[in-house]
Amino acid sequence: MSTYDDPASHGGAPARAYSRVGDDLTATVERVRGSVEGVIEGKPEVVRLALTVLLAEGHLLIEDVPGVGKTMLAKALARSIDCSVRRIQFTPDLLPSDITGVSIWDQQRRDFEFKPGAIFAQIVIGDEINRASPKTQSALLESMEERQVTIDGQTYELPSPFMVVATQNPVEMEGTYPLPEAQRDRFMARVSVGYPSVEAELQMLDIHGGVSPLEDLQPVAHAHEIVKLVEAVRGVHVSEAVRRYAVELVAATRTHPDLRLGASPRATLHLLRAAKASAALAGREYALPDDVQALASAVLAHRLLPTAQAQLNRRTAEQVVLEILQHTPVPAVPGRQGGFGGLGRNVPAYPQQPPRSL
Repeated sequence: MSTYDDPASHGGAPARAYSRVGDDLTATVERVRGSVEGVIEGKPEVVRLALTVLLAEGHLLIEDVPGVGKTMLAKALARSIDCSVRRIQFTPDLLPSDITGVSIWDQQRRDFEFKPGAIFAQIVIGDEINRASPKTQSALLESMEERQVTIDGQTYELPSPFMVVATQNPVEMEGTYPLPEAQRDRFMARVSVGYPSVEAELQMLDIHGGVSPLEDLQPVAHAHEIVKLVEAVRGVHVSEAVRRYAVELVAATRTHPDLRLGASPRATLHLLRAAKASAALAGREYALPDDVQALASAVLAHRLLPTAQAQLNRRTAEQVVLEILQHTPVPAVPGRQGGFGGLGRNVPAYPQQPPRSL
């Protein structure tokens, strides 16, 4: 069993990286979290996962039944940050050029002029992403992975921070095009909002019964503050033991008998980035195996394809991930805590994906 690699043994580099994070940036996360939780009642773990993906430079897929607040969560996160926001309603007649942009002939200049599409924003909300054709869905691939768009041989950089928050309904399948594996692999994490508790639903009736809280929601953070937080998250220390643990978890999905497609190396990278962001939200300057464990289901499950026999036995990808977590040895870590300014607070663990019946 591996031993924990203390960040102090590396000359204090992570500590120096975190010294750049002042109290003002520490408070930024709390302001954004409080703003979003004021709209999405009773789901602090879902809000925390959305913030984790944002700070880890990833993209979020919100998948659940209609009416549970998928689009509202995406809008609340976008409006809480003072940055450019675009919403794309995916429909069967949506064209790739509607997303990426198109070059139009300018008669006066006698030259082509590029008209940017909806993807040129810092936070892009893709509503019902699986209702667009695969041709249109593929228009997101380059932007989500390389943060750029290539049109007519010309490459255009996307702004920073850049995040795609997409929603889809897993129940109603009429007129939809399931996301291909390459598209799902671009999303860092998938989350299900789930039904609220009775108390949270009663509170929702009081708050949402009159005017939508989104109408009064004002930005509580600037885009440049999020960029600084992202840079700070990059400096979170990850020991050799934790890195090996993440690799072993992902490798186990590739040999599991109930899976015909395991997680990709991109999944390993996303799992590590998310663990670093989770450590920052918890107020630590180093990642722990607990961070990897808490995020494993949200980061890995949507990338896995169960075998036909596993589907007949009603085995879900989420159940396979939990089984892998139980059988993979966890590296030992010391019981010490540290961090910068108490960024995090005690919050519930990340939401596990509920098993869905076929």
